[in-house]
Amino acid sequence: MFERYALFYTPTDALADFGAAWLGWDAARGRHVAHPGISGLDLARVTAVPRKYGFHATLKAPFRLAAGADANALQHAAADFARSHAAFGIGAMALRHDNRFVALRPGADPAHLRDFAAAAVIAFDRFRAPPSDADIARRRKSRLTARQDRQMLDWGYPFIFDDLDFHLTLSGPLPRDTAALVIAALQARLTPLVPDPFRIDAITLMGQDGAGMFHQIHRYPLPVQSRAMMA
Repeated sequence: MFERYALFYTPTDALADFGAAWLGWDAARGRHVAHPGISGLDLARVTAVPRKYGFHATLKAPFRLAAGADANALQHAAADFARSHAAFGIGAMALRHDNRFVALRPGADPAHLRDFAAAAVIAFDRFRAPPSDADIARRRKSRLTARQDRQMLDWGYPFIFDDLDFHLTLSGPLPRDTAALVIAALQARLTPLVPDPFRIDAITLMGQDGAGMFHQIHRYPLPVQSRAMMA
């Protein structure tokens, strides 16, 4: 039994292996991983904040199960959701230092991605317990807009729908000069591993253990549309 659950997008293969080593945590295998040695960077410090989540992009932010909700039913719902949404491309991804942290982000703002993420927020909300007073107070430290505050109260997370910021996190908050060093280190190592166009081809159900680390419960592939279906 996990303390919290979440729906993420997680990559596979060489990109996933790189992300696990960069952050120091392999959520798919549930184990710590040695960081690569990079001169001039303390990766343990740079990645301390996002490490517990593993290499991911958030679709449905971490939540505690609602009273009466069942983890097995959540897994069935994830499988049903995946079966009903086809894989899709979102164009090129780029390394950027936005909102104080370094992440891979879409170069554009694909409407299909926004719709898909919104569908995930809505579909799994019946499993979510309301945010605690402590959760609300913590979120409000981020200087939310009125709309984001309402979304946090109604849906458990402020940065959804038109406020979606889809990203695969690679650092915690960094000053600009350190972020530039991080991006420079990543360009040669990470960029060759990132598909172009980038595809959203699965959703991953995650669980947070008592130590705060997230583990992959199951990665559910999205069906691939045939050329005939896409015509």
